[in-house]
Amino acid sequence: MNEDALFAGSIPAIYQAALVPVLFAPYAADLAARAAALAPGVVLELAAGTGAVSRALAAALPRARIVATDLNPAMLEVARGLGEAENLRFEPADAQALPFPDGAFDLVVAQFGAMFFPDKVGAYREARRVLAPGGTWLFNVWGELEANTGSAAIHWAVREAVPEPKPEFMARTPFGYHDVKRIEWELHQAGFGEIAIERVELASPPGSAEPLARGMCLGSPLAGELALHPEPLRAAALDAAIAAAQRVEQADGALRMAALAVTASG
Repeated sequence: MNEDALFAGSIPAIYQAALVPVLFAPYAADLAARAAALAPGVVLELAAGTGAVSRALAAALPRARIVATDLNPAMLEVARGLGEAENLRFEPADAQALPFPDGAFDLVVAQFGAMFFPDKVGAYREARRVLAPGGTWLFNVWGELEANTGSAAIHWAVREAVPEPKPEFMARTPFGYHDVKRIEWELHQAGFGEIAIERVELASPPGSAEPLARGMCLGSPLAGELALHPEPLRAAALDAAIAAAQRVEQADGALRMAALAVTASG
């Protein structure tokens, strides 16, 4: 498995407690509303993580059947522990090789997962394969790092706090896939004919600076990069990340976020 996509050990629990409320819950509501507007009967979620969107989809689409999948069983274990709705089930699956028949779903959804697909065109082809005629592929990705002010502050703070090798995960992967032309081209290569991409700007809830810093440093693959350094440097990096995010939050009144909502069909 690509190290950038590995969420195991203590990461899933920290991810759920620290990152979901400040990063993923606000966008889960947006994505679930977009899904509900399509009124699908059968839904597949990719890269479900700990189920932030899964639970929002189950509530927004009470008559739909929803299958939420992720490559990391440890993430799904946390998701199941938070409760399964009657219309929702969790199961492991690789977005690059889905274990479902052709045309099985009206809607395929992924929140902040496409950035982690090693072969994006291949994953998009798989999403298209399992879609029924007239179905929709709906996903979001983060915008540029600089537009996500808390995450940017944390990225630069931890890089300054440790020597080589400098952490690159945040700029490389979660905030490294925001070129609209590239996304459109890759979707066309996968066979989608109709594509719409909308920028969605939101803000984290008040008091998000410290949990965001702790979540990024301890509950994401950034933790693996920091683990290459001695514990005192890791502690210093976390302290620097918290302070940097708090400065931004205090100066701006909130931590601003930007993402792209992508809809593809045809």
